[in-house]
Amino acid sequence: MLYRTLGATGPQVSALGLGCMGMSALYGEADRTESIATLHAALDAGVTLLDTGDFYAMGHNEMLIGEALRSAPAAHRERALTSVKFGALRDPDGGWSGYDGRPAAVRNFAAYSLQRLGVDHIDVYRIARVDPDVPIEETVGAIAELVQAGHVRHIGLSEVGADTLRRAAAVAPISDLQIEYSLISRGIEDRILPTARELGIGVTAYGVLSRGLISGHFGRDRRLAADDFRGVSPRFQGENLQRNLDLVDALRKVAEQRGATVAQTAIAWVLAQGTDIVPLVGARTRERLGEALGALDVTLGPDDLAAIETAIPADAAAGERYPADQMAHLDSER
Repeated sequence: MLYRTLGATGPQVSALGLGCMGMSALYGEADRTESIATLHAALDAGVTLLDTGDFYAMGHNEMLIGEALRSAPAAHRERALTSVKFGALRDPDGGWSGYDGRPAAVRNFAAYSLQRLGVDHIDVYRIARVDPDVPIEETVGAIAELVQAGHVRHIGLSEVGADTLRRAAAVAPISDLQIEYSLISRGIEDRILPTARELGIGVTAYGVLSRGLISGHFGRDRRLAADDFRGVSPRFQGENLQRNLDLVDALRKVAEQRGATVAQTAIAWVLAQGTDIVPLVGARTRERLGEALGALDVTLGPDDLAAIETAIPADAAAGERYPADQMAHLDSER
């Protein structure tokens, strides 16, 4: 396993992190036994960064990770690092009702996460989306108090723009910004990524396979389950889907010439964008995890990168990365 450091003040983590959301929510039914086995396989392979959110199936994902950690070998458990997002408000029917970044709420969310995960501290803690009614300084200040109390080790952010990044960093050291970044989601390159680098803040990149869209495994006629988030995602709709899969076909040709899979090539491209970037792969099975880990053996030279850029130019994707109502919550898009 290769390792990278999250920013100037964050922890050293595996060069690939495991995004665990799909094991509990939003991508249709998941297999609990296979999820636990995949978590164990990731830890066994040297993956140390496990990313979750307290709102993923209303705590289910944290409890799943907690179960996997309890049943893992002690050495694996001790080197595992938890990255937790909080703040999203849910209802009993699974609906969404905004975000809460008040200091009292931050402490409350953390208390429940510590219990569900079965740990005495959270390694990286971040609000999932900026609460528009609470200054980011207050939210970050509350996490900083948790750091001082020993309940949290590092402060992260999620989907914030350059200006908010600066305001937050003025309050306390920020280890990393978690934000979508892939061959077809490159909006951070203009202002956000340069600002993060100026401030010594790392990036944990989610959506590196764009929710499976550029994995090479998504068929043109695939039917999604009713509870699969991608069913309402603009990039998976109608003509948008077909245009985006045309991009995947172009990438496949490059990957085949390189002797790699489409997914490995897409992940390797993100890895090649800088050692301050750690891709999060949302593997739900040991098979997909093994494929993703193979990206660490793919070294892309200048000619490879140029060929990939030709196959999928910046801004080539059809459709926004979230539906309009969810895009409105993204500070990073303002």
